[in-house]
Amino acid sequence: MFAFFEKLIKPFPTEEPVQPPATLFAFCRFYTRGMEPYLLIMSILTGLIAVMEVSLFSFLGKLIDWVGTENPASFIQDKGDQLVWWAIMVVIGLPTAVFLHSLIIHQTLLGNYPMSIRWLAHRYLLGQSLSFYQNEFAGRISTKLMQTSLAVRETVLKLLDVLLYVIVYFSGLIVMIAGSDFRLTIPLLVWISLYAAILYYFVPKLGEVANRQADARSEMTGRIVDTYTNITTVKLFSHTRREADYAQASMTGFLDTVHEQMRLVTRLVISVWIINTLLIFSVSGLSIYLWTLSAVSAGAIATAIGPVIRLFGMSQWIMWETSALFENIGTVEDGITTLARPRHVTDKPEATALSIKQGEIRFDHVSFHYGNGSGVIDDFSLNIRPGEKVGLVGRSGAGKSTLVNLLLRFYDVEAGHILIDGQDISQVSQESLREQIGMVTQDTSLMHRSIRDNILYGRPNATEAEMFEAAKQARAEEFIPELSDARDRRGYDAHVGERGIKLSGGQRQRIAIARVLLKNAPILIMDEATSALDSEVEAAIRENLETLMQGKTVIAIAHRLSTIAALDRLVVVDNGRIIEQGTHAELVAAKGLYAQLWARQSGGFLAEDVIEPEAVP
Repeated sequence: MFAFFEKLIKPFPTEEPVQPPATLFAFCRFYTRGMEPYLLIMSILTGLIAVMEVSLFSFLGKLIDWVGTENPASFIQDKGDQLVWWAIMVVIGLPTAVFLHSLIIHQTLLGNYPMSIRWLAHRYLLGQSLSFYQNEFAGRISTKLMQTSLAVRETVLKLLDVLLYVIVYFSGLIVMIAGSDFRLTIPLLVWISLYAAILYYFVPKLGEVANRQADARSEMTGRIVDTYTNITTVKLFSHTRREADYAQASMTGFLDTVHEQMRLVTRLVISVWIINTLLIFSVSGLSIYLWTLSAVSAGAIATAIGPVIRLFGMSQWIMWETSALFENIGTVEDGITTLARPRHVTDKPEATALSIKQGEIRFDHVSFHYGNGSGVIDDFSLNIRPGEKVGLVGRSGAGKSTLVNLLLRFYDVEAGHILIDGQDISQVSQESLREQIGMVTQDTSLMHRSIRDNILYGRPNATEAEMFEAAKQARAEEFIPELSDARDRRGYDAHVGERGIKLSGGQRQRIAIARVLLKNAPILIMDEATSALDSEVEAAIRENLETLMQGKTVIAIAHRLSTIAALDRLVVVDNGRIIEQGTHAELVAAKGLYAQLWARQSGGFLAEDVIEPEAVP
């Protein structure tokens, strides 16, 4: 039975995620699609439970009157039918409604609803452009994803469950008490007005604080995660105290919102208690007064005072639920600013899959300035023939890495076109484009997964034998068998830690090279691919890289010019433009910028004296 209700909602919708709306109602409505039938059933059951609870007080009042007026000997015979119906409602009806209500909420909605939101939002975020992640803390994004999914659920459920229950309960209560004597409703109506005014004053303020608190919580989490992610750098520079202060600043900001929130809560609690005590006093006094005038019966007094005593506790519950509602609304509004951002790089609706038969790459009058109007890349044109091995050379900041990022379509060009085998990459799907390109970078990042998973990331359907061969070619089989982790997983099953922190730079690089070897894409990009390797290992891997490059179009970036001197053509870039190109020998003989760079090298490295702007868009 539980499994039946748990499977009514699919927690992982299959539809392609799209940008959610940026307004509160539309955002919640967007992520509620498919939940409507079960929310409707929940609401109906909520109203039914509220009506039955109010009816219990009505029954209590009648019972007291019956006890005072009816003949005990004939009581069962005279009132038996009504007693049976009340018994059925109390023993069967109310428990059944509560049971079904609980199944719908706890089995169907509470788990599946936010998971569906997380799944759709996570898949949408995976398609966000690279600049989105460069401008945000990873911890902040993940925190907002988790917080917002729960906040949407709580906002919708509290509106359709709690608010509906309160409306039905209060309405039924007023009608029931008015049935005894309309004058008994006067204190209740005054209380409801005062209670609504108190909530109207305090709850929006709590919502505003909650909004700031959600953002402060995300900031605090993001700073802490950023420190943990870069713990090696923290320790290398002996900045434990500095990082503690950095986190404390965000913790203090978060704590300030907590203190502000708690001050409001204290005032709210005191205000509600004051009107509650006045309500009990006034209803009790008025009931006794009317009874002394023979205007109401003892049952009417019980009918009026019983629910009021119940309201004493219920008002606290309503207060917290309403406060939580506005807090969740604040959290949702805060999450919208992150989760509903548009993607800057998107596929065209008619985008096709990239088909590579030769591997020709052409930059056709390409310009790109990171939105700054000028600089970086201006009117850049370059044709790379199928199977040609081209090295990009230039000072830091010349635009080499930006050209690679544009080819991978991490950014869209601002002018011009990039074509592969005559196909404009802006017209093909991003997934198909990147499937055809293998890249080894200097800053190698590995997943916190096993060695096997990291290598197979290049081609998940590869066989074990193919994976072992790739590791062998990358000279990674020399150290993999010796690896182990805290859970005693060894060799290819050992986990490498976040971003591969358990491995040395050279080991990470060899795993990355194995991953690209296994991918075996027709276009290969190498950005300082062997810079983290010692000379002996680099020489050994270079032979396999030369094998890997056979039949492929290759673009290589290296500050150590000796690593690319043997390529078919070297293209020298400066200020986003080609200033010379040719073979190593031709460029040295030309005595231009390349010859100067070559002459300035010491130990095979290019002097680094300028910060590359494309690294900081």
